[in-house]
Amino acid sequence: MTTATASHIVRVGHSPDSDDAFMFYALTHDKVDTQGLKFVHQLEDIETLNGRALKGELEVSAVSIHAFAYLADKYALLASGSSMGDNYGPTIITRQPMTLEELKGKPIAVPGKLTTAFLTLQLLLGKDTPHVIMPFDEILPAVAEGTVAAGLIIHEGQLYYGDKGLHKVIDLGQWWLAETGLPLPLGGNVVRKDLGVEQVEQIAAMIKASIQYALDHRQEALTYALKYARDLDPALADRFVGMYVNEWTVDYGPRGREAVRLLLDRAAQAGIIPHKVDVEFVG
Repeated sequence: MTTATASHIVRVGHSPDSDDAFMFYALTHDKVDTQGLKFVHQLEDIETLNGRALKGELEVSAVSIHAFAYLADKYALLASGSSMGDNYGPTIITRQPMTLEELKGKPIAVPGKLTTAFLTLQLLLGKDTPHVIMPFDEILPAVAEGTVAAGLIIHEGQLYYGDKGLHKVIDLGQWWLAETGLPLPLGGNVVRKDLGVEQVEQIAAMIKASIQYALDHRQEALTYALKYARDLDPALADRFVGMYVNEWTVDYGPRGREAVRLLLDRAAQAGIIPHKVDVEFVG
């Protein structure tokens, strides 16, 4: 393998979560031929990555589909690497049982303005729904302590909020499927267009190969991913990885592509994002 020069360094931003760790395991551990490219992994929460992508800082990054609405001029959406909520997804939880009607008008803690969770919440309750922004991992404790009336949880909290005595108001992935018949496209991987067509296609193929390797060597990749499971029980961590790294992640497919376009079209129609987005998939 050739020595990577500065022009061959590819900074990859992704979350320090078990599903992203699983997805990028093969690239992290040289299980995929990188053809002279050196992938440098930068682990940050999704809202930080959304902000960095707005500035075009990273060659490749995981981003929220909501954030992609503001990135399409700089980045293309990779056909692989999606996180789809297929009849599950970000969930509104409360300390005491509460209906959606009872919740209206009360501030909801959300994990970032550019998250798809917040976009979907706005589609459900209106773009001016009261909210307070919190780091995603502080929302569940804040609801449990009664600091906020309700919280919109993402990541592993979706699996164990009930164990903390908290109550589901609505699962936005279930709501979206009932509304549209489609999965909810939460996040994806993007690649900067200015790398040029050849390198963009090269990177797309490598990331797809990394995802496929993890799925083909599930236990090997899962053992690594458990380091990023935030003390989650191994069985729950396995379930969480399976929820967000699966056949949708290898390729959006026609339904996944339709879901992305419909979500962003509805967001534009509702005035949540400024204009209709031309979604370009690569790979």
